Amino acid sequence: MIMATPEHVYFVIDARSFYASVEAVDRGLDPLTTDLVVADESRTEKTICLAVSPSLKEKGVKNRCRLFDVPKNMDIIIAKPRMKRYIEIAAEIYGIYLKYLSKDDIHVYSIDEVIMDVTSYLKLYKIKAKDFALKLMDEVKTTLGIPQTAGIGTNMYLAKVASGLMAKHDPQGVGWLTEERFIKVCSHVRPLKSFWMISEGTEARLNRLGIFDMAGIREADEDMLYDEFGVNAELLIDHAYGREPTRMEDIKNYKSQSQSITTNQILACPYSFADARNIVKEMVQAFCLELARRGLVSSRLGVSILYADRPRKRGYRPDCHFNVDILGQGNLSSLFLPPALEIYDNKVDPNRMVKSIAMGFADVKEAEAQTYSLFDDTDEIAREKNLRDSLLKIEEKFGKNAVLKGNDFTSKSTQRERNLFIGGHSGGEE
Repeated sequence: MIMATPEHVYFVIDARSFYASVEAVDRGLDPLTTDLVVADESRTEKTICLAVSPSLKEKGVKNRCRLFDVPKNMDIIIAKPRMKRYIEIAAEIYGIYLKYLSKDDIHVYSIDEVIMDVTSYLKLYKIKAKDFALKLMDEVKTTLGIPQTAGIGTNMYLAKVASGLMAKHDPQGVGWLTEERFIKVCSHVRPLKSFWMISEGTEARLNRLGIFDMAGIREADEDMLYDEFGVNAELLIDHAYGREPTRMEDIKNYKSQSQSITTNQILACPYSFADARNIVKEMVQAFCLELARRGLVSSRLGVSILYADRPRKRGYRPDCHFNVDILGQGNLSSLFLPPALEIYDNKVDPNRMVKSIAMGFADVKEAEAQTYSLFDDTDEIAREKNLRDSLLKIEEKFGKNAVLKGNDFTSKSTQRERNLFIGGHSGGEE
C-alpha cells in the first residue's frame, strides 16, 4: 500500500454526496442507488441543487446543477434542504473520529470532509493506513449509513488529490499517493482544474502559457511562472511535484491577521429599486446583529448588486459595488445603515431590476477592538447596545423570528424565511 515507514501519513475522508446521502438514509433508502437531489423546489426551477446522489451522477446529472437541468422523465426524489439535520449528522461523524484520534490531529475542512494526520495512530494501533481508513469509514457507514471515500497521502495535498481523483474509482473507495506515485499517475491528468487549489481562472492562465497538465508545469520555465503568478508560482511548482510543506500543526497554529465575513441573497424574482432597497435594509440590520452575536466589530461594509438584465457571460463581477466606511470599529446598524441607504440611492440604477445582493464586512476584529470617534453620541450608543443585547437574548431563547420589525411583514421581505436558514440554506424548520 503506502511505503513502509513514511515520515507522515494523512487521510482526507469525504462523504459521498453528503446532503443527498443523509436524505436517502433518513427515508430508509440506499444512498448509492437512490435517485435523489437536494433542492428547494418551492423557489424556482432555477434554484441550485445542493446535492445530487451518486446514482444520478452516474446517469449524467451534474453536481450543483439547476433544478430545471434534472431530467423530468425519471422517478427522482426532490428533498428540501435541512441544514440543521446535516450539521447533526456531521457532528455524529466527527464524534466517531474522536474515538480513535485526538481533535488536534483532525482538521474539519468542510461539513462533510476532514483532513487527518494519522502518522502516530498507525503505530499505536499497529494497523496499515488503508485498513485504518476502512475501519473509520465502515464505522460511519454501519452507525449512520453514510458512504464515504478516503484519500491517503504522505502530505495533505497528496491525500486531497487521492481523495478527489482516485478514491471514487476504487472499489473500496480508497486512493493513495506518494510523491513518486503522483508523478507517475497524475502527470498528464486533464483538466488542471480537477486538482486541488487550481481554479478555472488559474487553469485558463496556464493554458495561455501552453501548459495543460502537471508535467507541463514541471517542464515550464520557472521565471515565466513567477512573472505570471508571482509568489503563487511556488505553490504551483511544489504541487506539480506532489510536494506540500504544510503540516497539521501549522493549520492548528494559524491565526489570520484580518478577517472578513460575507452574506448573499439571490432573489426569487427580479426586485424593483424600492423593494431591493428594503432587502438591503434588512440585510444590513441582520448582518450587524450577526457581528454582535459573534463578538466582532468592523470598519467597512461592502455591498454588491447584480441586475436581472445583466448579460449571462458577465460572470460574478458586480454591476454596482460600493463601500460604507465608518470612523473606528463597530457593529451597530445605526453606524452602517444610514450611509448604506444613502449610497444605494445614489449609485443603484432605479430603472433596472435587481436579482442578487451581496454584502461583506472587512477588517473584522474581536469586539474588544471597538473604538469610537469624537462625533459619536455615547449615550445613544449605550441605549442601542442595551436594546440589541436584549434582542439577542430573546433570539437565543425563542429563535430569530421571536422579534420582528414591521418591514419584515411586507410582501417582498425575505427576513422571516432567512431567519430559519443555516449557512444560507433551509434549516429544515417551518
